[in-house]
Amino acid sequence: MTTDKPNATHADHQAHEQRYIICMKWGDKYGSEYVNRLYSMVSRHLTLDFQMVCLTDDSSGIDPAINCYPIPEMDLPAGPERGWKKLTSFKPELYDLKGMALFLDIDIVIVDNIDGFFTYDAQHDDSVVIIRDWKKPWRMIGNSSVYRFKVGMNTYPNLLSNFEQNFATIRTQVRHEQAYLSNYLREHHHLEYWDKTWCVSFKYQCITPIPFNMIRAPKLPDGAKIVIFHGEINPPDAIKGGSGKWYRYVKPSPWLEAHWQ
Repeated sequence: MTTDKPNATHADHQAHEQRYIICMKWGDKYGSEYVNRLYSMVSRHLTLDFQMVCLTDDSSGIDPAINCYPIPEMDLPAGPERGWKKLTSFKPELYDLKGMALFLDIDIVIVDNIDGFFTYDAQHDDSVVIIRDWKKPWRMIGNSSVYRFKVGMNTYPNLLSNFEQNFATIRTQVRHEQAYLSNYLREHHHLEYWDKTWCVSFKYQCITPIPFNMIRAPKLPDGAKIVIFHGEINPPDAIKGGSGKWYRYVKPSPWLEAHWQ
């Protein structure tokens, strides 16, 4: 990584940092095509130089342009996985990766330029920038589908070790990794949130409320850059439409298909 001059501005420093897009795939819920589509979407919508990294337990079928590494082991007792693995992205040393990283879930859909996720000027040097929860924003819990952080630079040295050492207590206090992540960062570092128009929830912001969802197709809100899928529906389901537990009925969203490829 290039060393900045003593009087270099923050923008100069950003320009010299290595940029990474990091994603994670484990288990059999999502195939390699999700990782490959994510790489394709990033390549179309990010004009800045970047390296794509996938932390995974199975790299078969993943585009060779993507650097694959094993998901780091966690020192945890057996139990249900609630996204805890994503916290390993904060290991003080992660496969010699050093620079600014944007973590993206593999089931998102990128619909517009995402340069701003890297050029966003955080207020604090150790800030993690994340999505603010749509449903209960007053809780100040971030949605970890899209977050930016400093990777491999020992900026958050105890984030993961604190989780492992106090897991028995922590898992009774939070339901998933993003709640722990948000709480820890607010207490020990800084947590900032993306512009609320950038990352939209398909569930809450694209689908019209019941009963209008029966007659109106989901729409993309103005200013959106990334569509987040959480709950039971995923991009292929949204494209073709259908019914399910929480969303009951969704009319097809063919506009998504042009982006999710």
